[in-house]
Amino acid sequence: MASIEEEIKQKKFDNEYHKLLINIMFTSSWLSGLQGVFFKKHGLTAQQYNALRILRGQHPKAASVNILKERMIDKMSNVSRIIDKLKDKQLVTRKPCKDDRRQVDVKITDKGLQILDEIDSEMKIWEQGLHNISEEEAQSVNAILDRWRG
Repeated sequence: MASIEEEIKQKKFDNEYHKLLINIMFTSSWLSGLQGVFFKKHGLTAQQYNALRILRGQHPKAASVNILKERMIDKMSNVSRIIDKLKDKQLVTRKPCKDDRRQVDVKITDKGLQILDEIDSEMKIWEQGLHNISEEEAQSVNAILDRWRG
């Protein structure tokens, strides 16, 4: 296990908060890289996977583009483009909303649900890598991150 100092070859930080910020940014990038490799096997990006997860949570009801935008982890995601890509892969359907023609209803397909089932079983194995900390430590980190964002 390498420290952040070893990982980025930096011996000194302004203070512990600066070190924390750098450590979180580095760890986020590290996780994104791992996710990229993981989801690429399924022909997806992390953002596409996130959209599919949201749609599965809405299933069997449709979700609007705005619902997807609100719930996406990456708030900079281009949801319309993500939906287009998922539609091309036949993982979602998209059609005008009956009640509001300005909105689009997006639904996950059976093929989309199936790919999420496959990913779920692999994800459990992938998440085992997080088990080098205890569940209590994970709860503490979650609480700290929640408080920090608040």
